[in-house]
Amino acid sequence: MVTTDPVPDEPVVDPVEDEGSEISSVDVYWRPGCMFCMSLRRSLKKMEIPVTLHDIWEDPEAAELVRGVARGNETVPTVVIGDRFIVNPTGKAVRNLVAELAPDLLPAQTDADAAGPGRWKRLFGFSG
Repeated sequence: MVTTDPVPDEPVVDPVEDEGSEISSVDVYWRPGCMFCMSLRRSLKKMEIPVTLHDIWEDPEAAELVRGVARGNETVPTVVIGDRFIVNPTGKAVRNLVAELAPDLLPAQTDADAAGPGRWKRLFGFSG
């Protein structure tokens, strides 16, 4: 696989091998004690995106996959969605890729959610 160095602060996104199965969750490769992993997991939970967790310290195959897509490093979090992966992404980057590849994994948005005021406006009673 030929890759180029990523632009700073921009996640690496490249294809990985896949059997062509339907995407049922986002695979998150993580390790205990990783603050970036905890932050991403919280973000994805808040966004109600279903995840399958893979602890690279407990699963040698998971660690091997991460090294394979992260240029030999065990950089976590690494996220796999279908045939694409992102190394050290933000929650927003994962959500955007999910919207592109597996929009059915995103929670249904009601008209009120789309048109309603933001959280702070609702909290403090501002109308928009």
